[in-house]
Amino acid sequence: MIRRPRAAVALVTAALLLLTGCVSPPTRWAGPISGRPGASASGSTAPGQVNWTPCPEISERKLPNITFECTTLKVPQDWAAPNDGKTFDLSLVRARAKGQNNKIGSLLINPGGPGGSGVEMATYLAAALPTDVLFRFDIVGFDPRGVGRSSPVECFTDADLDANFGADPDPQSQADFDALVGLTGRMARSCGDKYGDTLRLFSTEQAARDMDAIRIAVGDEKLSYLGYSYGTLLGATYAQLFPKNIRALVLDGAVDPTQSSVASSEGQAKGFERAFDNFTTWCKSNGTRCPISSDPRGLVTQAINNARGNAVAGAGGRKATAGWVFTAVIASLYTEQSWESMAKAMDNLRKGNPAGIFELADSYAERDASGKYSNLFDANLAVNCADDDKSVTVEEARRLQGEWRQKYPLFGASLALNLVCAQWPGKRDPYPKGKAEGAPPIVVVGTKGDPATPYEQTPALANMLGTGVVLTWEGEGHTAYPQTRCINQAVNSYLIDLKVPAAGASCPAR
Repeated sequence: MIRRPRAAVALVTAALLLLTGCVSPPTRWAGPISGRPGASASGSTAPGQVNWTPCPEISERKLPNITFECTTLKVPQDWAAPNDGKTFDLSLVRARAKGQNNKIGSLLINPGGPGGSGVEMATYLAAALPTDVLFRFDIVGFDPRGVGRSSPVECFTDADLDANFGADPDPQSQADFDALVGLTGRMARSCGDKYGDTLRLFSTEQAARDMDAIRIAVGDEKLSYLGYSYGTLLGATYAQLFPKNIRALVLDGAVDPTQSSVASSEGQAKGFERAFDNFTTWCKSNGTRCPISSDPRGLVTQAINNARGNAVAGAGGRKATAGWVFTAVIASLYTEQSWESMAKAMDNLRKGNPAGIFELADSYAERDASGKYSNLFDANLAVNCADDDKSVTVEEARRLQGEWRQKYPLFGASLALNLVCAQWPGKRDPYPKGKAEGAPPIVVVGTKGDPATPYEQTPALANMLGTGVVLTWEGEGHTAYPQTRCINQAVNSYLIDLKVPAAGASCPAR
């Protein structure tokens, strides 16, 4: 799921999973510009002219057959004015397997978010991708502009993020709603006060143009790319801007660029309701692993209600408020492998122990044990709000909150409350929405049980691009590659040999 203003590869690690897409804090959802004068990446860096230096410390795990090298690439802040002397620094990592042969080039990756670190993603994928791919490609990860190590956007305090994640996901009284509007408005103003007119420069189109600068810098004639969740939107934008510069694009966990932010939020509300129903079915069939199997939905709803007036306190007095409980539920639905953890966390919560709730929620929020946050959600909001030229108003959000509460009882009200973008001070820079004329076939992967980027968006993205080919996984969770042999074989054949999956290709859950 795209992390939207309130807020993966599932089998790699839980931390990686939570980078590939999300709603925004405290879980508020997740005309075409085909080419602007002076917006070409050509000439930004001579082909292959970046200096890579060893950086084994970039990965916490020691991978004996993988070497890591890092570099920094300067790109124009505004691709519409590339020669004005203002630049951002992009942080890149290259993971290279020993024993490569018949090398094709680099595989550029993006984990989604927006706000997820491609540098961190590359270190995980270096251990998780099939060896057939590792032997043919360098894995190149980058933190997009504004993210992590790349001229990061930093405008939210830890206290405001705590308050936002911990806030009631469905504030019904006018006083409670107004308090949330006040909090999110203060957060929006803090970004405007610090960054002013430059906020629009963190848009998806600007980042897509950065990708072509990276392609040139690493010396690839054409781009091979693997994008997850929001990374599919980034890849689709690249395909429209630079269709003839593409070798192969895999877009996994598709985002439909033609949807409005309201439609996207409602799609996520449907997707999470569906995922929770799937969790309920699993739970009732696995009672020994699911201690809330008697009534999962009722018990989760009750836990959120109880937290409104009687939040359980954990270590150090931190309280598991309704917002934190809700965030833990959202986090656990990204992958089937987290369902058992969520069930046990809910069971322990009703016994007075919120530790499991905090563990799930903090992993999702990128909050460490000392209460410090990464800049994931600062960047997430900067990108989402810059992209969205038709944000809801506060009044519209309040109306949708009531309507969606009835339609999507557990998730609808919260996903209606896109209150930061409703008050965003920055100018907007919407991404293009159209055909990728002249592009080769692009593989668009969709998971039937995906809550964050519901499967319905997969054919929509493929159809919009015009050259998209759908590959379906009948599984659960957010994104599919590299999770099963069937999916791996199809994606590997495309990446390595450019063999496109057959029309209607589908892989079983396991």
